[in-house]
Amino acid sequence: MIVVCAIALAALGRPALAQDSGRLLATSGVTEIEGAGGGGLVPWALITGYGTRDAIGATAHGSFVGLSDFGLSSVGASIGLYDRVELSYSHDWFDTAAAGGRLGLGRGYQFNLDVVGAKLRLVGDAVYDQDSWLPEISAGTEFKAADEHAVLQDVGASSPDGVDFYLAATKLFLAESLLVDATVRATRANQFGLLGFGGDRDNAYSAEFEGSAALLLTRRLAVGAEFRSKPDNLRFAAEGDAYDIFAAFFLNKHLAATLAWLDLGRIARQGDQTGYYLSLQAGF
Repeated sequence: MIVVCAIALAALGRPALAQDSGRLLATSGVTEIEGAGGGGLVPWALITGYGTRDAIGATAHGSFVGLSDFGLSSVGASIGLYDRVELSYSHDWFDTAAAGGRLGLGRGYQFNLDVVGAKLRLVGDAVYDQDSWLPEISAGTEFKAADEHAVLQDVGASSPDGVDFYLAATKLFLAESLLVDATVRATRANQFGLLGFGGDRDNAYSAEFEGSAALLLTRRLAVGAEFRSKPDNLRFAAEGDAYDIFAAFFLNKHLAATLAWLDLGRIARQGDQTGYYLSLQAGF
């Protein structure tokens, strides 16, 4: 977090080069729940912020998910370096609310997760390669560290820490105002990592699919849907896939808000968890 913030502050202090927000409105995406640039659930190949190949961009976000039995919050910051490299940090905390009492943990018991991410654009340009079918393709990684090690061990998790690897391909069809993304993730994470990594049912990496589609209804308003499959590693509780339907409003290149209905699947024997997602993002 200190490194990311230091780079962001340095960027803010640079002259016009660092603040050349030359990319099209909405092409920075929003911030996914683990801090990477993309949708709310899925990282895209696009680099966060509006910095061009000659500039630096940055974002900060605050997000809240209200579920049937739980609450999930996230804050963080990310920086895009010359439309090539993205560095991000996110702190997530999972509130068990009343379900904590039913699980024997105590009402309002919290799990915390720190995520440090990096993304590298490999080939393609989603905006400028309109005459090519080649999408923008990026490789990314997310190092995740959860707390409450004793509880995670009790539910069958193999480790409180883990690393995800993903490959994202994003294609923007400007004439149709349509963006589509397909991401493949190698992961051992239980509930995004909040319940540790690996488990007594399966401890190996699995390849999971994630996808997004977004349609720009106006210059500032986009609507879309996302899907994310997740591994099922713990005998303690089956884990289901996640999906959402969202609307993102871009006031300008500095402020954006996202509202979504989402389903995170079954969590900790409490049934299917549906609810809303609200995220605010600031940046350049």
